[in-house]
Amino acid sequence: MRVRFDEQLEQLHVEMIRMGALCEDVIAYATRMLMGEGDFETEVKQVEHEIDQKEREIEALCMRLLLQQQPVASDLRQVSSALKMISDMERIGDQASDIADIVQYVQGHDMESRIHIRDMADATSKMVTRSIDSYVKQDLNIAKDVIQYDDVVDDLFVKVKDGLIAILAQQDADPKLGECCVDMLMIAKYFERIGDHAVNIAEWVEYAITGSHVD
Repeated sequence: MRVRFDEQLEQLHVEMIRMGALCEDVIAYATRMLMGEGDFETEVKQVEHEIDQKEREIEALCMRLLLQQQPVASDLRQVSSALKMISDMERIGDQASDIADIVQYVQGHDMESRIHIRDMADATSKMVTRSIDSYVKQDLNIAKDVIQYDDVVDDLFVKVKDGLIAILAQQDADPKLGECCVDMLMIAKYFERIGDHAVNIAEWVEYAITGSHVD
């Protein structure tokens, strides 16, 4: 019985890695669109769909583990944490898709603040990757690093916001420019939220390892 449980738990780890990789992909596609590297809207929507499907598959696997295997306390925490984490990963897919939807309204506007948004995209993608890695490796140090790294994303968001304010201050009251700045700020906010979801994942990893969850 324990051997079967360990096999299914390993399958859960593999599926979590795959879902994490999909989250990285959808962030990358949305970022490339923002940087004017091509139209990847179809790819974004496809990966978002795959993330949704993966969430359902992992949820079903977790329920089988809970109902059929009756795991002990430490194993129960791993499974229940995975259920919480896939919800955050699904939201990451949604928010990356939202970024791709907004991009069409900011294309053609060359703003210096885009550099900081690119940095935010790289930082949040790193956080997502590391948070999943901490779960698979059951590494508390990696999880804590992800939580602390959220300050980097928050600081970048402030830089983007300040950059957009400066752009508006240097120009005449152009409604189109104002709308573009608002859209850019929304994109930055979505990246910040992706970072928040990575933090949530890391916090659930901490719970899976220690039994303690800090909200």
